[in-house]
Amino acid sequence: MVSDEIKSKYQLVIGLEVHAQLMTESKMFASDSTEYGQLPNTQVSVITLGHPGTLPKVNKKAVEYAIKMGLACNSEITRYNIFSRKNYFYPDLPKGYQITQDKGPICVGGIVPIRLSDGTKKEIHLNRIHMEEDAGKSIHLAEETDTLVDYNRAGTPLIEIVTDPDLRSSEEAYVFLNEIRKLVMYLGVCDGNMEEGSLRCDANVSVMLKGATEYGKKVEVKNMNSFRNVARAIEHEFDRIVGLLEAGEEIISETRTFDANSGTTASMRTKEDLNDYRYFPEPDLSPVVISEEWLNSIRHTMPLLPRELHAKFVNEFGLPDYDAGVLTDTKEIAMWFDELCEQTSNYKAASNWMMGPVKSYLNESNIGIEDFPVSTSELADLIALIDEGKVSYTVASQSIYPELLVGKHETPLEIAHRLNLIQESDESSLKPIVELVLEENKAKVAEYKSGKKGLIGMFMGLVMKKSQGKADPKVATKLLQELLDK
Repeated sequence: MVSDEIKSKYQLVIGLEVHAQLMTESKMFASDSTEYGQLPNTQVSVITLGHPGTLPKVNKKAVEYAIKMGLACNSEITRYNIFSRKNYFYPDLPKGYQITQDKGPICVGGIVPIRLSDGTKKEIHLNRIHMEEDAGKSIHLAEETDTLVDYNRAGTPLIEIVTDPDLRSSEEAYVFLNEIRKLVMYLGVCDGNMEEGSLRCDANVSVMLKGATEYGKKVEVKNMNSFRNVARAIEHEFDRIVGLLEAGEEIISETRTFDANSGTTASMRTKEDLNDYRYFPEPDLSPVVISEEWLNSIRHTMPLLPRELHAKFVNEFGLPDYDAGVLTDTKEIAMWFDELCEQTSNYKAASNWMMGPVKSYLNESNIGIEDFPVSTSELADLIALIDEGKVSYTVASQSIYPELLVGKHETPLEIAHRLNLIQESDESSLKPIVELVLEENKAKVAEYKSGKKGLIGMFMGLVMKKSQGKADPKVATKLLQELLDK
């Protein structure tokens, strides 16, 4: 391990390549199904396998999804798109080449804003977003010498999101990936599932002395199946490369694989040894021309993005940054909360309910907000009951809310009446109860008058007990103070 003092002399430089599988029903250039989890090699066709005489056809929905991602990242959309063949030979590539975009990506440039844990904001610049087809999957079973190949994934539409070398820490990489995952899920173009391989990431890592103007040799790290492992791999490479530089050794530009168990990387192949991919235009596909009319129609279907909803929750609803960040973590929660706020003006109370009781129920029940048994209007009505002083938050959360979860189609007010929970706010009704409590506790009243003002809490507890929890705390507190201060 290299000391932090030595590492402080160097600047870490990171560029990411993120592959996102698009949620189309069919493949990029064939009609085969893209459904995950089917029996191996049951979702292939002569087009996917590249049989002679077969012709690919571009999936229009995949092009639309790529454009949506570009618009979300403020990229420039290329109007005239040509596909190319990327030639290489590997068991999981049935055609012996991959159809991709080379010189002319569909989305050029772009920016993804991120916010770090200390509140620092930064814009990560994109180099490009291009379309391509996925390869199949090689399977290495334990204690087996043979490699099995499943071609079901071959031909699945992908977009590859390539950043400039803008990232300067593993935290920035982690936050950026989370932002990309949120974006693709909000747009509905990818499910963001890293375990199923729907979202994959390669990291290009280099190191240079602070103040230097020339980047060091980069190392590419592959095979990372979680954002945390991407961050771990970057930290390991930073440590490894700095150690080599300090020892006067040369950095080899290579591709390395990450071992999640040990947290280390190992060399796969050197970049210098790679064959030229011999890109050339795909002869079987016509150019894809994106008209202004089509582009505008896609633009008009764009949903609100996480950063837009975050800004709305902070600026319009007056919520803290933390609340807005939690509430925009998933599209479903954000949209449900936004709908809730159309029915109540107590936005902070709505946020507290969402981040407290609602989220707890969803986690305990292992369900999404779409299966939550309480409607936005019912929760808004419950918030209104508290705001109007008809019930306390404690009564609402412990007695009325559980009844709503059962789903008996009663309003919060009907439940409150049925359970006799409506708070007593009439001073003339509460005053006798308060007077009785003080009469029964004369010694404590004397202590209060002698300076022990903290006893007000004890008196309140006794008033609530005698009123069976129905006394309005504000009114009861006011009466107590008036009578005690006489």
